[in-house]
Parts: sequence; structure tokens; C-alpha cells
Amino acid sequence: MFIIELTYKVPPAEIDAAMVPHVKYLDKYYHKGIFLASGRQEPREGGIILAKASNRQEVEAIVAEDPFKINDLADYRIIEFKATKKIKAYDDFAGDE
Repeated sequence: MFIIELTYKVPPAEIDAAMVPHVKYLDKYYHKGIFLASGRQEPREGGIILAKASNRQEVEAIVAEDPFKINDLADYRIIEFKATKKIKAYDDFAGDE
């Protein structure tokens, strides 16, 4: 599992102007079952995406497709983690046993 943290490099108006292609990008990976949740940080300085992938390189390749990344609107930090305490629904999503 991975947390993808975005930190905006531009004012919110520029982020809003690029939101439609970013949402299409998100939808692509929700449809593939890779993204679990995403949203804005509060205060609005960036965003968070929760994802499952087989390895960090896969996540890096996915991040490289984000229009925010392509257009240099945000910096990205990828955090890998192994959940040791969780609800059953988490196992269903993550494929843990």
C-alpha cells in the first residue's frame, strides 16, 4: 500500500484550471482498482491518494501520468506502508490475508 502526497507548487486557481484532466487520471486508476481514496488536504496545500501497487516503481510510473506532475503543478512524495492493524474491508482492498 502507498500514500501519494501531493504538494501544490502553484496557486489554487492554477490547480482548479487543471482539475478536469487530473480527475480523468484519477478515474482511470480507480477503475483499475489501484486507487482507494483521494482528496484535498486541509488547508488546501495539496492532496492525498491512497493506492495499492505491487512495488514503488509501479507507483512512480502511475504518478508520472498525472497531469499535475506533467505540468509541474505539484511535488510528490510516495510513502510505502504495511498495515499491521486494520479492518476486514482493508484486507479485501489490499489483497492481504
